Amino acid sequence: MPYILVLYYSRYGSTEKMAKIIGRGVESTGQYEARIRTVPAISSDTESTLPKIPDMGAVYCTEEDLRDCAALALGSPTRFGNMSAALKYFIDGTGALWISGSLIDKPVATFTSTNSLHGGQEITLLSMAIPMLHHGMIYCGLPYSESDLSTTQSGGTPYGASHFSGPENKLDISPEESRLCVALGKRLANLGKKLG
Repeated sequence: MPYILVLYYSRYGSTEKMAKIIGRGVESTGQYEARIRTVPAISSDTESTLPKIPDMGAVYCTEEDLRDCAALALGSPTRFGNMSAALKYFIDGTGALWISGSLIDKPVATFTSTNSLHGGQEITLLSMAIPMLHHGMIYCGLPYSESDLSTTQSGGTPYGASHFSGPENKLDISPEESRLCVALGKRLANLGKKLG
C-alpha cells in the first residue's frame, strides 16, 4: 500500500502524539498507510550514543522511507523559532535525494509543539518547509475552512498543525489541536492522491 511518511523528532512526547493523530487523519481517507518514523537525538560529543534501532517507540527513518513516500508530514518541537537539531541533521543528510529529484512535486506539511504560545510556532513550521521546498516539494497548510483555526485558544495555524504544551510540557493536546492534526493528515492524503 502506498504510504505517507509522518517524520518527527520529539523530546517530551507532545510532537510524537501529534504525529500519531496526523497519521490517523491520513489513514481515515483509506488512500494511504501512515508510516510513522522518528530520527535519533544527536550528541554534542560526536560519539554514537544511541543504538541503531530504538528500544521502543517509532522506528528511525531511512533515506528509502523518505524517497518512496507519496507525501510527507514533518514535525519538530520549536527550538528558538527553528526545528530541532536532530531533525535538521537528518534533513541535511538528504543531498542524494535532492540530486535525484526524488521528492519533486510531492506534498509536504509541517507540525510543531511549543511550551509558550508565542515561542515561534509559525516560524518553526515555515523553517521546516524551507529545505523541503529546495527538494521541490509542494507546501500544504490548513485552510480557514477548518473552523478550529478561528476559535483555537492554543495551537493551530494556517501554516500547519501546532500544540501549546505549557511551560512544563504538561498540557495535553486540546480538542481543537487534535481536530486540526486530523485535518492536516486528511488534506495531505487528498493532495497526495491528486498530485500522484
